Amino acid sequence: MAAARHSTLDFMLGATADCNAVLKALQPVFQEQGMTETVHNWEDHGYLATYIKKNGSFANLRIHPHGLVLVDLQSYNDHTKGREETDQLLNKVEERMKELFHGNLKRIKRLPAILRGGVIDRYWPTADGRLVEYDIDEVVYDEDSPFQNIKILHSKQFGNILILSGDVNLAESDLAYTRAIMGSGKEDYTGKEVLILGGGDGGILYEIVKLKPKMVTMIDQMVIDGCKKYMRKTCGDVLDNLKGECYQVLIEDCIPVLKRYAKEGRMFDYVINDLTAVPISTSPEEDSTWEFLRLILDLSMKVLKQDGKYFTQGNCINLTDALTLYEEQLSRLYCPVEFSKEIVCVPSYMELWVFYTIWKKQTEV
Repeated sequence: MAAARHSTLDFMLGATADCNAVLKALQPVFQEQGMTETVHNWEDHGYLATYIKKNGSFANLRIHPHGLVLVDLQSYNDHTKGREETDQLLNKVEERMKELFHGNLKRIKRLPAILRGGVIDRYWPTADGRLVEYDIDEVVYDEDSPFQNIKILHSKQFGNILILSGDVNLAESDLAYTRAIMGSGKEDYTGKEVLILGGGDGGILYEIVKLKPKMVTMIDQMVIDGCKKYMRKTCGDVLDNLKGECYQVLIEDCIPVLKRYAKEGRMFDYVINDLTAVPISTSPEEDSTWEFLRLILDLSMKVLKQDGKYFTQGNCINLTDALTLYEEQLSRLYCPVEFSKEIVCVPSYMELWVFYTIWKKQTEV
């Protein structure tokens, strides 16, 4: 099945546009392609001309009186000849516009074509809503769990990328993420008790086990099966067995386990929360993710030693409102805490990411 190829070409004129003159100048370019024309005129709001080819390809020419001219072309042939025909048509439009305005073009912008409906989805949004096209060339794994869709896609630059319900989670290139959520090399894990919430890609567990902890307990659901097979550069062989010399992996919901540990009085030197980023929503009373986040924080503090540390991701540095709100939530926990944060560039995210270190406030004796 051919993907729809959506190409764009934008012109910003140095002055207002004579809409009728622009239309008449560009009409022959489309008519030469055997395209049928329909024109809409909205008086003070410019022109929209639609050109349709017999094979279903079409172009929209939108001429705004203030000087913006937009060409959108959609075709369904992704083979080399089809791409060449599209490029030739856009080249002719650009040449004709340059002839018409003799250098009075402030800006000409042609973006790479967007492919829609293809077998491989290359487009994933950043946390702050920008669209990124990844160099994805293979769907490695695609399964639905009761909780989320789990995809592992191969990128030429970043290796295999774990994507959970449409969110880029971790790529094999992203050791910077793993190091940051472990304390950026400033912590001594030797002989320590560590609790990992989430982390099903195995990256945190794999790195901590190298540091000779006393025991690491990891709690996650459903992500492990795909990662242990297709994210080997991240997790090594640590997920091949759910128990090792200094670690255990529990395939359970973390909240009942945390409640049980708190009731039993079990305490950890480090708690690493890799379950979810800080929610983008800034309505904590209405968003169940905030409620989940607060519950995890409170339960984690109950199993964290007095001198222990809690590590977690925040979100994209641009989401200042959400991050500020998260920091406000820290003042509402059952015990007083203090925190610091670090900003790290995570390669596959293509944005700067905030990480938090949280600890219990020491009471004065």
